[in-house]
Amino acid sequence: MTMNRRRFLAQSLGATAGIGFAGLAGMQPQEKTKKPVAAAAKPEFKLSLAEWSLHRSLRRRKGKKLDNLDFAKTARSLGFSGIEYVNQFFMDKPGDENYLAELRKRAEGEGVRSVLIMCDGLGQLGDPDADKRNKAVENHHVWVRAARFLGCHSIRVNARSRGSYDEQMKLAADGLRQLCEFGDEHEINVIVENHGGLSSNGKWLASVIKKVDHKRAGTLPDFGNFRVGPREFYDRYEGVRELMPYAKGVSAKSYGFDEHGNETKIDYFKMMKIVLDAGYHGFVGVEYEGQKLSEIDGIIATKKLLERVRAKLG
Repeated sequence: MTMNRRRFLAQSLGATAGIGFAGLAGMQPQEKTKKPVAAAAKPEFKLSLAEWSLHRSLRRRKGKKLDNLDFAKTARSLGFSGIEYVNQFFMDKPGDENYLAELRKRAEGEGVRSVLIMCDGLGQLGDPDADKRNKAVENHHVWVRAARFLGCHSIRVNARSRGSYDEQMKLAADGLRQLCEFGDEHEINVIVENHGGLSSNGKWLASVIKKVDHKRAGTLPDFGNFRVGPREFYDRYEGVRELMPYAKGVSAKSYGFDEHGNETKIDYFKMMKIVLDAGYHGFVGVEYEGQKLSEIDGIIATKKLLERVRAKLG
């Protein structure tokens, strides 16, 4: 994501004073019936919309097309049952309970599930400087609280660091472990996306999660983010296969489509078979990043492809 992270960080820190939020009310137990009712067949996976798919509409300074508060309405109009927020689009609001209450109200009114918040611009959780690493952990706290308030199950974070392969693994695991311990207090998972650098090396990231050794730690395998360096790419299918045992979400990245509606860079049938073979049946987030189609058309094309995959593999 190409954002001015320092500017967003400066905005957000003003709102990070310790604010605790109450969780959503628990689900009521289903009433017993006299006659047994056959359970409906569950879909192989559910579809959510990643807010980054709409980043151009959300980021326009003049003639802004979309506001963060309308994200749930847009997702529902496109047929999605879940939404994945991006913190950059309400960076100054995580401590504003009135704003979060309105955001939650709109999602509930549209009947969509708030799945997770993707968090960027908050510092490096694997920073070699212990003070900076601890500060990065602290900067995520308000987003953990916000995620709990909205009814999400996770925040998505990055595992950036510096140093050797093993040093970065140790440092990233330390920061993530600290954040997972805080997340556990609020029943929020901390999931890491392959998002550049060594985090785009599936073997490395899987090893980091093992090293964290916490039930709240997990991954968000992204189909497209496997660029480790300027000219170094990790095999995307092997990477997803390595990350799926720890997955608490899946990000279906897309760039473009051929005349048959297939993604031009990613074999979705092959990729989703890896996902399903791992026993995953949760939300799969549509994240369109292409340029040829409009944001809405790209989202619809990705959704249709995933629906075809689900029909065939299911």
